[in-house]
Amino acid sequence: MKIIGHRGAKGLAPENTLLSFTKALEHGVDEIEFDVRLTKDGVAVVIHDPHLRDPDGGKIRVSTSTYKELLAHKQDLVTFEEAMRHINKRVPALVEVKPDVDTAPIVVVTKKLLDDGWSEKDILFGSFSQSVLRKLHKALPQIPTVVIESWSGVRGTYRARELGTKRLSMNHRWLWSGFIASMKKRGYCVTPYTLNDPIVASRMARYGVEMVITDYPDRFQK
Repeated sequence: MKIIGHRGAKGLAPENTLLSFTKALEHGVDEIEFDVRLTKDGVAVVIHDPHLRDPDGGKIRVSTSTYKELLAHKQDLVTFEEAMRHINKRVPALVEVKPDVDTAPIVVVTKKLLDDGWSEKDILFGSFSQSVLRKLHKALPQIPTVVIESWSGVRGTYRARELGTKRLSMNHRWLWSGFIASMKKRGYCVTPYTLNDPIVASRMARYGVEMVITDYPDRFQK
């Protein structure tokens, strides 16, 4: 079974940071997943939530703040390009692009990486937003896409067919043996998130799960 480190190794280091990516690599992950949003000045940054919190507990919105402003509040905030260069093709990066994000700056960085020696095997784009995935697929058709769905297998497979992908990530709480086996037979790679129990993962593997997204890659070390 392949292991995908969630936000690097969220359970072992601060999520979506270079340290978290390093921890994931140390524990032998097969892919690293992280989140991308855009700042006010169009910088693609690695962060999950739409806002930061200042020392007084106030919210600082990513989309209405410049990269410099955000960096003043979060010194370990990294850009999409910095994350990719840190991982440095050691494993593929599964980049979850958040809904309503302008994909143009992400496309620019990705094309730069491809020019610098990265290949379509080094990066995948995932999103809950079909619109985001359509735009990325149109601009970069060689880069694989991953449909991320919270619970609906019907909607997930419809979205996957539209994009021509066989990768589908779903909340593990909604997955059951018959669905997993059926999807496996149809050639889909169903990846549960965020699964931190190796025993549950092993049970799902019997029905066809080939990879899992986890906060604790150390628990799954081969």
